[in-house]
Amino acid sequence: MNYNYLRYFSVLAQVEHYTLAAARLGISQPSLSSAIHQLEDELGGVKLFEKVGRNIRLTEEGRYYREKVDAALQELNTASMTLRDSKNSAPVVIRMGVVSGSLSHTVAQEIGAYIRQNDRIRFRVTESSAEDLMDLVRQEKLDMAIVDTTDRDRSLHFRKLCQQDLYAALPKKHPLASGDLLSPQQILHEPQVVFNYDMENSFGLWASGAPAEEKIVCTVNTAQAALDLVGAGVGICIVSEECIKDCEDVVFLPLESWHQALYMCILYDKWLEPPIWSFVEQLVTVIRKVNQE
Repeated sequence: MNYNYLRYFSVLAQVEHYTLAAARLGISQPSLSSAIHQLEDELGGVKLFEKVGRNIRLTEEGRYYREKVDAALQELNTASMTLRDSKNSAPVVIRMGVVSGSLSHTVAQEIGAYIRQNDRIRFRVTESSAEDLMDLVRQEKLDMAIVDTTDRDRSLHFRKLCQQDLYAALPKKHPLASGDLLSPQQILHEPQVVFNYDMENSFGLWASGAPAEEKIVCTVNTAQAALDLVGAGVGICIVSEECIKDCEDVVFLPLESWHQALYMCILYDKWLEPPIWSFVEQLVTVIRKVNQE
């Protein structure tokens, strides 16, 4: 239903005079008459006004409708004023995705700094696999995501952030835990706990250059859950340097010549609110600078 028709009806109901109402609205009398007729047609042919000599007055249906329309218009006006008044103070929620295990100290620091710079900023961080995060970006449920793979889908735009070393997390009592460096081939057939979809499906290819049968014993959503299972002796896990922490029952050994690239993923040609776009640019710049030092 046309909002202007309701506004025209409300004014005409107040003055009950087409000429005066048209002048108040700043439109021609024929335009006002046409609008009222179209409104009545939309209501199924209900007559809102009746003629009394040269003047008009509301019908019984018109009086009922005026009460409802005036209340609705008041609600809309109040909502409009609230939005205008809060435009520069309403919270801005940045919906950010990070591939499991990649929420680095640098990223955490930048989130904290950005919140301190602007008290309107709120973050909603989702940790998941690269494939899931890219789907959420496509669906516009995330504004951005840090992922460890790219996609040929032209609706997505990727900017490389950095490349980081990968480590094998092993139970402290594992026979390989006493070494200093591991090759991917050494752990290829070890029971694995995985938390990243891409790693689960391509680890064999990365390690041997050809498809290999892997023994994935458990799949989880986060790096912390994977490390807890490693410490319990369930299997080994491949993690980035950011995941390394003091774990009583876990040993971390670097993997020879094996790295993980991280990318900033956003929806191509999607308009982002200035505070969100500013954070994307700031984060890309800072991560690249930190990893060049």
